[in-house]
Amino acid sequence: MRRTMVASALLASLAGCSLIPHYDRPDLPTAADYPTGPAFTGRGAPSGSVAAGDLGWRGFFVDPVLQDLIALSLASNRNLRVAAENVAAANAQYQVQRAGLFPTINAVGSADFSREPPGESGYSTALHQNSYSLGLSAVSYELDLFGKIRSQGKQALEQYFSLAETRQSTQISLVASVASAYLTWLADRDALRVSIETAQAQQRSFDLTKLTLTQGAGTMLTVAEAETTLRTAEASVEQYTRQVAQDLDEIVLLAGATLPDGLQTRMIAQNGLASEVAFPALPVGLPSDLLQRRPDIRAAEHTLLAANANIGAARAAFFPSLTLTGSGGTASGGLMKLFGAGTASWLFEPQLSVPIFDAGTNFANLDYAKIQKRIEIANYEKAIQSAFHDVSDALAGRATYTRQLAAEAKLVDADQRFYNISKMRSDAGADTYLNVVVAQSSLFAAQINLVALKLAEQQNLVTLYKSLGGGWTERGHM
Repeated sequence: MRRTMVASALLASLAGCSLIPHYDRPDLPTAADYPTGPAFTGRGAPSGSVAAGDLGWRGFFVDPVLQDLIALSLASNRNLRVAAENVAAANAQYQVQRAGLFPTINAVGSADFSREPPGESGYSTALHQNSYSLGLSAVSYELDLFGKIRSQGKQALEQYFSLAETRQSTQISLVASVASAYLTWLADRDALRVSIETAQAQQRSFDLTKLTLTQGAGTMLTVAEAETTLRTAEASVEQYTRQVAQDLDEIVLLAGATLPDGLQTRMIAQNGLASEVAFPALPVGLPSDLLQRRPDIRAAEHTLLAANANIGAARAAFFPSLTLTGSGGTASGGLMKLFGAGTASWLFEPQLSVPIFDAGTNFANLDYAKIQKRIEIANYEKAIQSAFHDVSDALAGRATYTRQLAAEAKLVDADQRFYNISKMRSDAGADTYLNVVVAQSSLFAAQINLVALKLAEQQNLVTLYKSLGGGWTERGHM
């Protein structure tokens, strides 16, 4: 009994052994603070603002139409659906690995019937033999003496966590993509409206110059100049008509389903990008905050932890393995006697395997596991650097786009005055029509550029929200 207790205690202590290396999170491979300078000055977030990672997408995207588009995409987008299925598959793989810690017990029943012809068995008649057995068996159960199975389970668990974080990252990217596509659609509608208004104005001017020519007061040069601006505006109308249709196709693709009629009607009723409500200001915090906010960084760290656990499994391969095979039940030559006295049977077959020579396989597997860990460390650091880059770029855009938009709006006003004065002087005969053409072209280009800048500013704010880890939860606190 004492020997049995000692052996049991020894097996228990060995079963608690783990050869997984101690994990230390790599140092932050970026500066401690975000860049400063002229590009980063501007209005900051007010005190008490909610961090992007805690602000649900409904709290950031307050446009009801956009909220419905995002909700539809979260329910139907196929990329997000695949990401969710990958998480479920990883969970199943983890359960498979975890089951290896426990023996597999099967209920086994068998029957054997044999016949030997006369003479072969030493008898003058044929020999018939029957045997029956019924019981339980545990086949090839490996005791996890050095933590190999637990290391493999730990690896599978970390891979599951990584895919779960990847699913969150996929959702954040989807929310940002839908918002960006919606803003692009609104901006192209604004550009189409500017193009149509310009084409209509130039059509009236072109008709007037032709009429003046027929009355002998104009020239062919004036008509040609008027036609130039008209055809340019008409080409822009077709360009933005195409882009608006393609933008809508992109929204439908991201949504993963046909847009309901009611939603399409509400979209068409939108006034344009200029009517969008400003997004709330976001505090940026420190680069180290991204380690908790960004699911892609968390996913990279879980992948690193999985590679670290794989080293433990590779180390355990150098040590002995103990496999147990056993069965127990009842056996008899007659079916009716199967449960009679004296029919009990059992088998216990432990097998100890000690690696002696494998031509370097175990060493190569261990080296490979260590190399994989170094690769995942680099991938983890790269994810942090990419996040730092994304936030820094968005911060530079947040301040500079505001100032650039103000300057562009003043340029549009100046071009409008230039056009009005040129038109009045031309109508009064004090100047040539060429100045009107130049002024109209400059005004049209400035108006289109202003729409593009408004789009870039709002898309940059969406990028900042995404880069700071926002867009995962549905609810938010304003």
